[in-house]
Amino acid sequence: MKRVLITGCSSGIGLDAARHLRDHGWSVVATCRRARDLEARRAEGMEALALDLADPASIADCAARVLAGGPLDALVNNAAFALPGAVEDMPADALRAIFEVNLFGTHDLTRRLIPHFRDRGGRIVTISSVLGLVGIPWRGPYVATKFALEGLTDVLRLEMHGTPVKVVLIEPGPITSRIRENAIPHFERWVDWQASPRADQYRATLLKRLYGPGGKDRFELPPRAVSDRILTALTAPNPAPRYYVTTPTRISGLARRVLPTRALDWFARRN
Repeated sequence: MKRVLITGCSSGIGLDAARHLRDHGWSVVATCRRARDLEARRAEGMEALALDLADPASIADCAARVLAGGPLDALVNNAAFALPGAVEDMPADALRAIFEVNLFGTHDLTRRLIPHFRDRGGRIVTISSVLGLVGIPWRGPYVATKFALEGLTDVLRLEMHGTPVKVVLIEPGPITSRIRENAIPHFERWVDWQASPRADQYRATLLKRLYGPGGKDRFELPPRAVSDRILTALTAPNPAPRYYVTTPTRISGLARRVLPTRALDWFARRN
């Protein structure tokens, strides 16, 4: 039985991936921040470890505990959060906070496990986003972390060539999850939208999307669409460097390659 560590397993992609891999014979180590979510994962027959990617001590403890528990075959970097708002309204500390989790914490955990994977082989699967390919308005901080994560992961993949470590990116588009709901506390903490010169735009667009009824995107897929790709990335003899999930990601990947910048800007503004 192979063993995998998955971050961000309280809901959404991480939770579905943990269940999907468990059902396909993997020994799953699920990480969450809250005690109640850890208890829920244990009740489902998984190992569960506390992990806060904003806390270096928590990262070090999680890495030590998972390796002390036995051989590890794979890491799935999934945990992240979103922080919506206009770039001009984002304090520098807001960017530091989101980078701490989405990039720095993920990097810290990954590099702590690489020596183990070098010794016995392993796979590092990192969940990025369509917003790691093309930026859209009101998503600047999240876009910035995913662009950075893509670049760092691409270089890691190049550097791991010739080792027994395989590195894979997965880029979902709209997936049913709680990311929008979970973004609200971060928005309320960091963005003083009422003092913004864009206050009317916030009222007309972002606030309705954040606080209004959560209707589905027309291209939205369930988390299982990502879990299937994760399973492929972990089991394929020679996994692809990246996997697109959902139609918007495929369109965005193509648009980024073929459109001039002005046309890509037009495309991004409409989406």
